Amino acid sequence: MKETIKTKVLLFMEQSRKQSFSMEELAENLGLQKSEDFKALVQTIAMMEREKRIVFNKKGKIKLPQQQIVIEGTFRANSRGFGFVTIDPEEDDIFIPKEATGYAMDGDVVAIDIVKPADPFSERGAEGKVVEVRQRQAHQIVGEFTAFPDEEVAETDLYGVVKPKDKKLEELKVYVAAEGVRPVDGSIVVVEITHYPEKGYATSLEGMVKQVVGHKNDPGMDILSIVIANGIPTKFPDEVLAEADAVPDTIDPTAFPERRDLRDQMIVTIDGEDAKDLDDAVTVRKLANGNYFLGVHIADVSYYVTEDSQLDKEAFERGTSVYLTDRVIPMLPQRLSNGICSLNPKVPRLAMSCEMEIDQQGQVVSHEIFQSIIQTTERMTYTAVNQILEEQDAQVMARYQELVPMFQEMGDLHHILEAMRTRRGAVSFEDNEAKVLVDGEGHPLDIILRSRGIGERLIESFMLAANETIARHFNDRKLPFIYRIHEDPKEEKLRRFFDFASALGIIVKQTKGSITPKDLQQIVEDTAERPEAMVINTMLLRSMQQAKYSENNYGHYGLAAEDYTHFTSPIRRYPDLIVHRLIRSYAQDISEETQAIWAEKLPDIAVHSSQMERRAVDAEREVDALKKAEFMADHIDEEFEGIISSVVKFGIFVELPNTIEGLIHINELKQDYFHYLESHLALVGERTGMTFKIGQKVRIRVVKADPETREIDFELVAAEETESLQREQNRHQRRRKPKEETVNKPKERKPKQKQGKGPKGKPKKGKKAPFYKGVTKKKGK
Repeated sequence: MKETIKTKVLLFMEQSRKQSFSMEELAENLGLQKSEDFKALVQTIAMMEREKRIVFNKKGKIKLPQQQIVIEGTFRANSRGFGFVTIDPEEDDIFIPKEATGYAMDGDVVAIDIVKPADPFSERGAEGKVVEVRQRQAHQIVGEFTAFPDEEVAETDLYGVVKPKDKKLEELKVYVAAEGVRPVDGSIVVVEITHYPEKGYATSLEGMVKQVVGHKNDPGMDILSIVIANGIPTKFPDEVLAEADAVPDTIDPTAFPERRDLRDQMIVTIDGEDAKDLDDAVTVRKLANGNYFLGVHIADVSYYVTEDSQLDKEAFERGTSVYLTDRVIPMLPQRLSNGICSLNPKVPRLAMSCEMEIDQQGQVVSHEIFQSIIQTTERMTYTAVNQILEEQDAQVMARYQELVPMFQEMGDLHHILEAMRTRRGAVSFEDNEAKVLVDGEGHPLDIILRSRGIGERLIESFMLAANETIARHFNDRKLPFIYRIHEDPKEEKLRRFFDFASALGIIVKQTKGSITPKDLQQIVEDTAERPEAMVINTMLLRSMQQAKYSENNYGHYGLAAEDYTHFTSPIRRYPDLIVHRLIRSYAQDISEETQAIWAEKLPDIAVHSSQMERRAVDAEREVDALKKAEFMADHIDEEFEGIISSVVKFGIFVELPNTIEGLIHINELKQDYFHYLESHLALVGERTGMTFKIGQKVRIRVVKADPETREIDFELVAAEETESLQREQNRHQRRRKPKEETVNKPKERKPKQKQGKGPKGKPKKGKKAPFYKGVTKKKGK
């Protein structure tokens, strides 16, 4: 009877235009007005309310519950408890308040309900709540173990608790079950999660210790913790090492009659002094017709790392080598990467070669791609090539006198290729790279800037030429292939950059109503001498999309290249290894069956390789931030000169000449009461008109540096005078806005803001503040 009434109620209410009904109205419409029928209706409605099939509104009327708009996405946690859910990389993220995260952890796949839709007029982003965690991302956590006393172990059946190393998980406590491995206090451990946060235990997890990595005081443990926390393997499995050991140390050139023998050519490697995996070699000569011959020869790693071997499976999983401050985590075992696969001087090696004829305009007019045997003449360093071409060091030139003419022709060809890329609009972001120097214990001693000389740049030019030529070759033949793509910037991101640029007085010119790489190149050139040049470069880079791997050829926007791939580093990048495998595969068999096999494999390889590249970059940035904070911890109370690299509501970020960046919180700006002018990206004093804006030179004192949180805080000592912005605008804004949006806020570390839309009044998704080169270091008082 009740089920029949329930069906009638639901059917009637779903079909009715009216949204709510009194009990009497329902009884009348359903013909249930008799005493017994009405009683049954009341009982059914009570049951339906318990089942949440109906709800009562404020006036006591019955209505159907509002249907949830459930959408699936990936949850990204913030260390302060709130988070964001990414539904589509092309769309704005959904803000999730702290109380609505539904016990989701960073990286989880979640279902969310939109509780507040986006409002484009107020620039308020959508807000949601997590209604279900559908897939957990983290299955293990790395952290520092604190042991419980024996009595507490007996009472709780727990060995102790682990504090996660991941900042996004720092609010969680991971309890270790009293079974399996029992670590000592202070151990860095890997915990396999058995119980996730739930109602009543919102910040608690439970698990078992899977591995003791070491003790927190062991040298290098800080970096190793980051590596393991990012899921990067630190050891090769025995079966992988066994396969590597089975590879011979040398080759017999006579065993490869099918390969083109280039051992009589003058071929050199050019790398950094400390490089051990030499995977690219080059040769250049000028031809009688005025064109240049460029040979790019890459270690044929795919010959040794065969498809579906243990070596291949491990290389696929790793995706890339990871370069950290004091160590490299290689994609391949060192027996291969530093041995038979390295193009060491004066020994025969297997290579994959791309030979090109390039005209005076930098265009490749003909090319050949083939398997070869080479024997490099010399192992050159960037320093030596720079001394030959830039400094013309007599001693170095005498040492390499037979090679000097070729290096001079290399320099000429590089300038031709560079000019060609500039003409077509490639965006070049020249940047000095910072390198942290550490002692034997891993403690940072200094941070030095490494500028790129002509040696570094000409190798880059030659590798770009080979990568483009290989990509064009296979794209023209319409064969399944893997490309390195960089899609056009999204209009919204570019608009935000234009707003930023206009605040600095930069007018962005557009070509036929759209932004071409050449237009962006012009911005870089026009602002090269401005103090804000590096900040502008950084913001411009952030307005672009991330490069990635794809089976579809969408071109490379930043290089202004229609075809591009990665061919030149198979020792350290898996996609390059796949490109070599494709070259060999198509040379043997170009049938439809072979093409179909590759067409099926390549999408997964592209996605996974892109993900592993992002994982490596994240780990490298974390280690970099850790070591920079550790370095500055030794310089507390010292003064430095720097430049303002970012201005936000809660303060200003200042970058020092060594690329280290710190925050001056608005509460520490004692000179005045400051307002934030978003349109000018500036802080302006109400009484004095004192203005802080991007590119302004300042002197700061280091007051805090915490390697654990990676946070560095500065105090302002002095600032160069700059033109004051209109304070009337500030007062006008203050009249319009609530007081808390204009006053100097309470001192606390705020999440770095994501430029663009977010929920009004809510913290926006965090991001790293920009970097900027400053002036010179000055000692404090």
